[in-house]
Order: sequence, then structure tokens, then C-alpha cells
Amino acid sequence: MVFSSNIFLFLFLPAFLGLYYLTPFRHRSLVILLGSYAFYAWWRVDFLLLFVAITFWNYLIGLGIHRAGIGTARARKWVGVGVAGDLATLGYFKYANFGVGSLNEIFLSLGYQPLELAHIILPIGISFYIFQAISYVVDVYRGDTEPTRRFVDFAAFIALFPQLIAGPVLRYKDLADQFTYRTHTLEKFGEGATRFMQGFVKKVFIADSIAPLADGAFALSDPSTADAWLGILAYTAQLYFDFSGYSDMAIGLGLMMGFRFPENFNQPYISQSITEFWRRWHISLSSWLRDYLYIPLGGNRKGVFGTYRNLVLTMLLGGLWHGANWTFLLWGAWHGGVLAIERALGVDASPRTFRVSRWAMTFLFVMLGWVTFRAASIGDAFSFYGAMFSFDGFSLSAVYLQDIRGLNLAILALAYLVVLVMGLRERLPWTLAPAFVGRMRAALPTLLVPVFLLAVLKLSAESFSPFLYFQF
Repeated sequence: MVFSSNIFLFLFLPAFLGLYYLTPFRHRSLVILLGSYAFYAWWRVDFLLLFVAITFWNYLIGLGIHRAGIGTARARKWVGVGVAGDLATLGYFKYANFGVGSLNEIFLSLGYQPLELAHIILPIGISFYIFQAISYVVDVYRGDTEPTRRFVDFAAFIALFPQLIAGPVLRYKDLADQFTYRTHTLEKFGEGATRFMQGFVKKVFIADSIAPLADGAFALSDPSTADAWLGILAYTAQLYFDFSGYSDMAIGLGLMMGFRFPENFNQPYISQSITEFWRRWHISLSSWLRDYLYIPLGGNRKGVFGTYRNLVLTMLLGGLWHGANWTFLLWGAWHGGVLAIERALGVDASPRTFRVSRWAMTFLFVMLGWVTFRAASIGDAFSFYGAMFSFDGFSLSAVYLQDIRGLNLAILALAYLVVLVMGLRERLPWTLAPAFVGRMRAALPTLLVPVFLLAVLKLSAESFSPFLYFQF
């Protein structure tokens, strides 16, 4: 089930919220758990068993670490076994097909018979809930959080449906207190509903309207230079509005249930370096990679070469987390390499002034990375790069134009206008009058509702609207 579907909007969400608010607080974790399992099982019931097994595994590992004592050798064994079990599960379901396929290409090139392996289905959301489970057992080991006293709270945290499929990547230590006590007010519920509608409009009205421009360009066998640049500009905007729209909806749903989730995006396309970009894009994942991978690898404590190595390794594994394909590894290597170069050059990751040249260079690097991220194969990616820099034609090809509508281009222009206005609002020295800001905030729900209803009508006409990050 996805948020941008009629079954979720008109059946699941009203039924869940009605039951949730009719239930006393002490039993609401159970309502969240049952609702989240129903949400997940809508996709496949059999994989719900795997999900429940992962939950029990990490719950028991957390108790084992606590009994062994914080920082003891026995606790280290417990956390090692727990993380190994999580990674083995993720490795089997996400990377077995990729590993065997890559080996078979080598075997065939050497004249050997390929290995046989039945195709393994990737459980939806596994990358996100495995990372959340790992952070829990590691935090218990580090003493950053107590192991949960109630299994139902932990299971509800892992299964919490607003963030179950595509994040943000939450940590138990950040929500543990909210499972014990959280407020439910009309003001918070209204804030959540407004945030949900914002995300819904970003996803359905903007990202989905831009998608044909990106899909059409990447499907061309011989795109012109203009086709390629329009396609990657469209994909750059589509990915941001699709994924940040999902995060907005998740945060909004959390507020409607009384939770406050951390923000996952902060105007990433106004960044003036790749280092700054990763502080603004998918913040929950980049901070997870920093705390549970980069720092354990040694961070910047292993000398100059060690720092560069750890940056590249972290981004390589971050790329692999996104998908079992050489394209994601190359995308991770690209970002890791640029991060290492910026570290070597001493680039300021938090500049106070806005320099157009630095912003333009960063935005170009981000777009070049998205080419590999979007392409189906390394070969397709380099063919697309070839089209972008061949400069053999500055008009759109006829085959591309036949699938483009004026509305698609208008929404793309609107998307970049929104990115520009929201980004410059932070960068420029002037500020709006507080009274004007207050009136705008008060009017936002009224202005948003008709746009949201139009987006719902658009969704109903198109029937299905999956999120890009569901594949990860």
C-alpha cells in the first residue's frame, strides 16, 4: 500500500486514525503495530513473517546485550551476532541475484557453466527497517539507549507505517520517550495534516507530472544533447519532489499520531559543495552512515589517507545500499571521490555567503551523479553522458517531442521556481515581516486544500503512483 493511493486515503487512514484515537494511550502501540502489519501485508503476507522474525531477533539481541553489560566482551559478541544476522538477511534478499549474476558473467566469459539460483524477490522496505534494527542494537551496546521494556513498543517502532517503506531512517533512541509519553492536540494534528497535504501535492502534482520528461529521455536510444539535458533536469527535480514529498507525508502522518520525526531534507539543491549537499539530502541516511559506518571505520582519526579512504568506502557502501547494481556503486564512488577532493581542498561545508559559481558547480556534479543513479546500466549511463556532451544538436528530437506536453514543461519550470524561492529565502539577507509570515502560515491550509483535492482527482484518474525510493 502506498500513501498516494485511494485505498490508503479513503479507507486505511480514516479507519486507522479512528481506531487509534478511540483506544486508550497505553494500548496505542498495539494499534500502531497491528495497523502497520496490515499496511505491510497489503503488499505480501508471506514477507510479513520475515519482518516479524527480524523484529524478534533484534529485540532478543538487545536484551542479551543489556544482560551482558555495557561495553563487555560478551556484549560485543551479542552485537556482532545481531548485526551479522541483520546484514546476512539484507545481503541474501537484496544482493544474491546481483552477486550470482555478476559471477555468471565472469564464468561465461571464461567458458564455464553459470551458477543456477532461483530469482529472489526483494522485500519492500527491507533496506530501511534493517538499518533501523542495526542502529537499535548498536545504540544499546554503546549505552546510548536502554533496551525497550515493552516488546510491543519496539515492534511498533520497527513497523511504524508512516516511515516503514521509504524512511526517514529513524532511531529508537530518538523515539523511545515518545512511545512512553506524547501529546495529541488538535493543533499538532492540523500541523500534520497540512504537512501530509504538502507532501502529497509535491509527489502527485509535481513529481508525477515531470516523470514523463525524465522517462522519455532515458528511454531514447539516441538522444540529442537537448533531449539529454532536459531529461536530467527533469529527473533531478522529479527525484527531489518525489522523495521529499514522501518524507513530508511520513512526518505529517507521524504528527497526526503525536510523533515528531526528524527532518529528512533541507533545500539540498542550493548547496555550494557536495559535502553540504549530504547535510541537506536524505539527512537521516547520511547521518546514519556517518554514525554507524564512517566513524566506526575510523572517521578522520586515521590520518589524511585514512580519512579519504573512509569517505570513499562509506559512500561506496551507501551507493550499494540504494540498489544491487554497478550503477549505484559508481554513483557512490562519484560522491565519495568528490567528498575526498573537497576535504583535501579544505572546502567550507557551511558557507555564510552565496557564490553562484560554487552553487552551479555543485548542482552540475549532483546532476552528473543522478545520470548514473537513474540509468539501467553503466553502458546506458555513459551513452547518456555522451549525448549530454556531444553538443550535436540543440533541439529536441521528434520522437522525444511526441510524448511531451506543455503541462509537463510548465510543471518543471514551476518545480525549479519553488526550489529557487525556497532556497534563496534561506540564503539572502532580507527577511519577511513576522506579521506577514504569520498571516501566510495561517492561510496555508486554506490555500492548500483545493490544490490537494486537485491532486487527489489527478491520482484517481491515473489510479497508481509508486514512489521512486520504494525500489530501495
